[in-house]
Order: sequence, then C-alpha cells, then structure tokens
Amino acid sequence: MGIISAITALFLVFWYCTEAVVRACIPWGWRKRKDITGEIVLITGAGSGMGRLMAVEFAKRNAVVVLWDINEPGNRETMRTIKAFDGNVHAYKVDVTNAEEVYETVELVKREVGDVTVLVNNAGVVTGKRLMDCSDDMIRKTMDVNVTSHFWTLKSFLPAMKAKNKGHIITIASLAGQFPVNYMVDYCASKFGAVGLHSSLRLELQLEGYDGIGMLLVCPGPVSTGMFKGAKFDFLTPEYVVSKIMDAFLINEKMLLVPRHSFITLLLKFLIPEKVGLMIVKATGLGASMDTFMGRKDN
Repeated sequence: MGIISAITALFLVFWYCTEAVVRACIPWGWRKRKDITGEIVLITGAGSGMGRLMAVEFAKRNAVVVLWDINEPGNRETMRTIKAFDGNVHAYKVDVTNAEEVYETVELVKREVGDVTVLVNNAGVVTGKRLMDCSDDMIRKTMDVNVTSHFWTLKSFLPAMKAKNKGHIITIASLAGQFPVNYMVDYCASKFGAVGLHSSLRLELQLEGYDGIGMLLVCPGPVSTGMFKGAKFDFLTPEYVVSKIMDAFLINEKMLLVPRHSFITLLLKFLIPEKVGLMIVKATGLGASMDTFMGRKDN
C-alpha cells in the first residue's frame, strides 16, 4: 500500500468512526422518517403478538400489509383490526417451515398483491426445556420456525429487491441470540443462527453493491406476548418494543437492541471472564428465570 493510499484509508477510518458517533448522538426524534405509503410489507407470524402490532403500525402508515401465519383465526383477527380503519391488508395461511408451501404462496402473493418490498421475518416458537428434555421434533420445529424459514422467505423476495436495488429486510431475533439463557439451548441456537444469517447476508449484499436494500436486526429482551408465560423476567411490553422497531425502521437504523442499555451488556460479554459472568447470572437470579416457565399452548 502506497503512502497516499494509507493516508486515504486512515482518513476514511476516522471519518466513518466520527460519522457513527455523531449519528448515535442524534436523538431518534430529530431524524427524518421515510414515507412508506404503498410499500408492500410481508410479516410472518402476523396472527398474534408483535406480528399483529407491527402489521397494524405498517397499515396505519399506508403500507400494503401481507399477513402470513399458520394460525388462520389469529390472522383473520389481525386482518379485521386493520380493515376497521380501512387499511390495505391481505392474509394467507402459511406454514413457514414448509419450503414448497412458502414458494407456492409467494407466487400467489406476487399475482394478487405484487412484489414484496419490506420483509419482516417475525415468526417464532420456544420450547423452554433443558436440552435432554426437548424432543427431536420440537428441536427441529424451533430451528425451522426461528431460522431455517428465513432462508425460504429471503430466497423468495430478494430477487425483486435486487432487481430494483430497493427494499428492506427486518429480522426479529432476540437478546437470546446474543447471550445464553438457561432452559433455552434450542431457542438460543436458533436465534444465534438468525443473527448470523442476517449479518452474513448484510455483508454479502454490501459487497455485491446493493446499497439500496436496508436491513434491520432486532434483538429484544423477553416480551410479554405470552410466549414466555410463567418465566420470571422483567418483561417488555409488545407495544413498547414495536414502537422502537418502527422508529428504527423508519430512520434506517441497522441494529436495535431493546432495552438500549443491552449494548453495554453486549460489550461486557467480550470483556469480563466467563466465571464473572456466571457469578452475575447466579447472583441476579437470571439462571432460574425459566424455572417456572409454562409458555402458551401454541408454543
């Protein structure tokens, strides 16, 4: 590397770091929000919980919302909620773990609605058992719903986004995709997988020059949707988390941890010794948080 190239590289490093610091210091409320009128937003797991709330928020902002869920009654309820304020909504019953069913429904969506411009991979399940107590079928289901299904939806909708160099992908992962949690070996593995898939795809798109395709990785703590019913966590309300997701999406943030101070914990994860981390987990009771887990029936 020549002297000029080295100086240029150092300048760019300084510039990008300064840009990131300045951007992080600007309150979200001051940033310009994009108009998503007419965008076609597909949400998996839209029949309940955060999926339903996100669908409503997108519809309120004049997006065309496509609901995917294996829970047909829940999906219809989400659709009724949106139609009550004249939102533009379409609902499809889909098992996202079935690749062929996903691909067939994708073609139906393209014919009836159009090319999806915002994909929200949100569907999720949790077992809440120790590894040796998890059945093989439940482990497969956890992996298939929480991460493998993302491959099918991404392969389906990315080509149209690439053709126009325009679109957005939102991955609803979890803080359990950043930190280990007791009784959740299969769940954590699936969420770590979702984080890895999202991050690797983001790098791939950047290196290929697709700078018009936005990507948002969402890692919230436990949310009181009923999925973790019975567990002893400081739960976040789904309304709060969804409001943060919408804010992050509308200002083109790349990563969202909820609560935000989780960034500090994530940093400490790589700095403190494992034994210290174990002491903290025991002292705070986090290691026993899932002892009373019951979950909901559809888990």
